[in-house]
Formats: sequence, structure tokens, C-alpha cells
Amino acid sequence: MNRETTVLKIVILLLVSLTAHANDELTVYTVNYPLAYFAQRIGAEHVHTVYPAPPDIDPAFWQPDSADIAGFQQADLILLNGAGYAKWLDRASLPQRKLANTSVAFQHDTIRVEAAVTHQHGPGGEHSHAGTAFTTWLDFSQAVEQARAVKQALVKKRPQHAQAFTHNFRLLEQELVSLDEHVKNVVSRKPDMALLASHPVYQYLARRYKINLKSVLWEPDSIPDQAQWQALQHLLRTHQAKWMLWEGTPEPQSVKRLEAAGIGSLIFDPCANTPEAGDFISVMKRNIMELEKAYRD
Repeated sequence: MNRETTVLKIVILLLVSLTAHANDELTVYTVNYPLAYFAQRIGAEHVHTVYPAPPDIDPAFWQPDSADIAGFQQADLILLNGAGYAKWLDRASLPQRKLANTSVAFQHDTIRVEAAVTHQHGPGGEHSHAGTAFTTWLDFSQAVEQARAVKQALVKKRPQHAQAFTHNFRLLEQELVSLDEHVKNVVSRKPDMALLASHPVYQYLARRYKINLKSVLWEPDSIPDQAQWQALQHLLRTHQAKWMLWEGTPEPQSVKRLEAAGIGSLIFDPCANTPEAGDFISVMKRNIMELEKAYRD
């Protein structure tokens, strides 16, 4: 009888322990992949991260359905990018106590984008980039601040794991600072060199690293029309660039015509969505390797 009682007590303790562990885990919803990556790196086994936007839509312009919004509402923590990111937030009712704006540390230093052309890429519908530039994490010093905000939000929710969260944040911070220094070193080789961007999403990258960058409105998966080529030729009269940054792999026809004009193509993925291979850090390392092609040419 004593043996059976002992076994029963052990089973109960195990069940209590498992239940406590399950209840201790934070469900964290994010509006983009970089924040999901930061949350998982910092929270590790103490968080369950959910980033629900589909892979073929820019999450900045994604429109979640009612089921997605319900998931956000039921989360323990919702990580926001700030800087006008995720336009749907203005029309959704989310619990304020669960929200964490990760760009609050530099909210007064965001970049305003003046009137911009309305256009479309992918199935996300028409949109404009007017308002506030939102790819904040491409300035890796700002990425550090966003990761720090993630750490602080996690600590607030689970103070018993503060030491682990802080340790994990420090490791991530070191990698982001290393990326920051690497880009500075690359650009310093030719600080005045002109570059083109296929899309206006690199504003913080250009500002932080003092890149002489001008943007057009081209899509990697579309071939520019004649008006777009003429606009490029007009831009090149005063901005004599030899390289263009693309968000994704461009159409071969676009690459060939650019090459004929003396312009090479580089892929610099902002990584707003979950990458097909690797993670945030490995994608950014590849981006910097691509950027080096222009600065060592």
C-alpha cells in the first residue's frame, strides 16, 4: 500500500510540474519575423512565439482575418514594431496591457516619408510607403534597442526568468553589434559611392551607415515597364550608381538590362518575413556579403 501511495504521489508531482511548466510558458505574438526571432532567441524555452502572417505578403501591409486577430487577443504578449508598422493595428481592438512597442526607445528619431506613389507587390493589395519608414531593424543599433525592449517585456511578464532572458539578450546583442560594425567597415571603403535600391525600404540602413542611396519602385518578380526604365535613366543623370539593391531575387531580364546599363544587382533581404533558409542573423550576414561586392569592386 505504501509503495502504491508513493508511486501515486510521484505521478501527481510530475503532473503538477508539467502543468506548471505549461502555464509558465509565454505565448508571444509578433507583427513581423525579426521580432519573432528576437523573442525566441531571448525567451528560448520559456516562450512560444507566433508570427501568423503568410510568407508571400509583406507583413507591414498584411490584413489579418478575424481568427488571426483572435489569436493576438488571446496571447500573453504582443510585440509591435512601432514606426507605423502593421497598418491593421489601427482597426483592431487589442488589450493594451499586452502590447509592447519595441521601437519606443527611438520613436522620436523615425524617418518621415513624404508623398509616395501607390503601387502593389504580391497579393497584399495596393499601398503607399508614405508616412513613416518602418524597416527599423536594418539599422542594427536600433535592432539592439528593439531586442532590448523584447527582453524587458519578457522580464515584466516572467520576472522569475529575468536572469536567463538577460543572458540570452546579451548574446544576441553581441551579434547585432558585430553586424553593425561590419557594415560600417564595408561602407567606409567608399563612403561617397552611389547605390540604387529597387524599393524604398532601406532608409534606416542608409542613414545609419551613411550610404549614398536612391530608391525606385521596382519589384523583384516583375519586369519594369518603359516608364520605369525612363525614370531610372533620369535618376542616373545625377546619381551615377553601378549597383542596385533588391529585396529578393530579381527577374533575369531585369538583371540583364541593368547589366547592359553598367549596373550590377545585389540581394539585400530586409527579412521582414521568415526566410526560406537560415535565420535573421544568417540572412543579414549574407546581405553584408552582397554589399561587399559593391564596395570592393
